[in-house]
Amino acid sequence: MTILVTGGGGFLGKAIVTKLRAMGEPVRSFARSDYPALRTLGVDVIQGDLTNLADVIQASAGCSAVFHVAAKAGVWGSYDSFYQPNVVGTQNVIKACQVNGISKLIYTSTPSVVFNNADIEGADESLPYPETFSTHYAKTKSVAEQHVLEANSTALQTVALRPHLIWGPGDTQLAPRIIDRARAGKLMQIGKTPKRVDATYIDNVVDAHILAWQALHPAAACAGKPYFISNDEPIAVFDMINGILNAAGEPSLARTIPTNVAYAIGAIMETGGNLLGLKNEPPLTRFVVKNLTTAHWFDISAAKRDLGYLPAISVEEGLKRLAADLSA
Repeated sequence: MTILVTGGGGFLGKAIVTKLRAMGEPVRSFARSDYPALRTLGVDVIQGDLTNLADVIQASAGCSAVFHVAAKAGVWGSYDSFYQPNVVGTQNVIKACQVNGISKLIYTSTPSVVFNNADIEGADESLPYPETFSTHYAKTKSVAEQHVLEANSTALQTVALRPHLIWGPGDTQLAPRIIDRARAGKLMQIGKTPKRVDATYIDNVVDAHILAWQALHPAAACAGKPYFISNDEPIAVFDMINGILNAAGEPSLARTIPTNVAYAIGAIMETGGNLLGLKNEPPLTRFVVKNLTTAHWFDISAAKRDLGYLPAISVEEGLKRLAADLSA
């Protein structure tokens, strides 16, 4: 039967779609925009709105599984602008699965759902949701994740995957932003104390999703649970940023700004952006500073045990592939 991928035209969504098609699976993509390139892969492309239940029910009719990848990410915008696609959209996906008798739902979550503005080093899935969240994105993804896990049943098996900092060839967000800002002279290292983070190569994230889909059944160990997904090789955040820059033929960062100065600048930019009613995210925010100056890497033992997940592509190999892609 057909497999539905929400957000099938995005970086991760397209990679999952491509993998499923390579496996010979019939695939349908559901997104706001049209993606003709997916049709060349033999994908049934449907346009619609996640916040419209009728659209989601129609798009998922006749499907056996749903990879729910679509979401509004970022740190800028009203709470409702995140709540509608992330929470209401996810509730609609769950309802559509129940209405159409779909038995598997693989939800793309994020480690941001447990970020508490402090260092996270080697934590596993027992880490609780924080009482307060730094961004609307993290809050709404947390609410959505809990809805997905609570919906697990003998009829509908659900799982939530939390990949951290997805990157690689085809990236439309992380790498391009780093490269563009560096070329514009607007990027520098924040602080002098290196903090390690997980950065996960795109193919590894796809593998985790496929493994979760294959593992799900009513008595599966992974049913109704969240899993951190990473490359399992924490790296200093600016080593990763410099690796991406070097892959693009750019020099490593040479300038450093103190953490407290960067945080103050972020606060000023946020205040100014709010006062001016800017629709686009400011060049620097306090959340970004926190993310660049705190450790966040995770124990993925549970994913190894329950999903059989092992990252196949190392950071080193991934950077070589990224460099080849950027120079093509």
